[in-house]
Amino acid sequence: MIALTHIPSPNMQSCVRTFVPQAPIDHALAAKQHADYCQTLRKCRTQVLTLDVNASRPDGAFIEDTAIVLDEVAVLCSLAPESRRDEPVGMEPILREHREIERIELPATVEGGDCLRVGRTLLVGQSCRTNAAGIAVLSGIVVHYGYQVRSVPVRGCLHLKTACTALPDGRLLVNPAWIDSAALADYELVAIPDEEPWAANVAVVRSSVLLNSAHARTADLIRSLGFDVRPIDLSEFAKAEAGVTCLSLFIS
Repeated sequence: MIALTHIPSPNMQSCVRTFVPQAPIDHALAAKQHADYCQTLRKCRTQVLTLDVNASRPDGAFIEDTAIVLDEVAVLCSLAPESRRDEPVGMEPILREHREIERIELPATVEGGDCLRVGRTLLVGQSCRTNAAGIAVLSGIVVHYGYQVRSVPVRGCLHLKTACTALPDGRLLVNPAWIDSAALADYELVAIPDEEPWAANVAVVRSSVLLNSAHARTADLIRSLGFDVRPIDLSEFAKAEAGVTCLSLFIS
């Protein structure tokens, strides 16, 4: 398994923020936290490739949004903020080394943080960043590879994965206040503690679950379900409205 990551931009303070207030970001600390994140991925037996193709772009570290990588294809995304629209261009050459490339074009928008794969289903958040046209275009692409797309309304947060990610056994870890749970009626849902509303964003790497160390109660909850939990300090990335999944793209 390969994890693509991207160095934090020295311009990260200017990143796009929607549901969190502006706060000073310590770039040196962000760089250290990112290095620790990459080391945690290595401890999970993952080969880490750290890129710098979008280093001048404030949101460049949030590599997940640029593409949706499936077993058969990589779909280059169409990002909503104007300041981010060139990021997938920088990603295309390395993704092309591993996958055939499809793409989504404006006015359709889809960001990778809105796409959660569960088996052969892609749960896609209809959010402030991913529109109905984008979901329709994505569905038309992935159906040829044997996937179905299910739209999930998102409210009060940036992306679907802010409020919903999958645990290793296929259960979904959710903040039910930020998504339409009725769209997930076929899945077993595990609700995060109310006092940790940002804690539903976790990354599964092999059999381990990575999460922000600020979410201690959620870590205990996931451990109680029998999973290996690996907390990571991501305080500076949280100020940029980013979670654990935002910082990597996995190629298996």
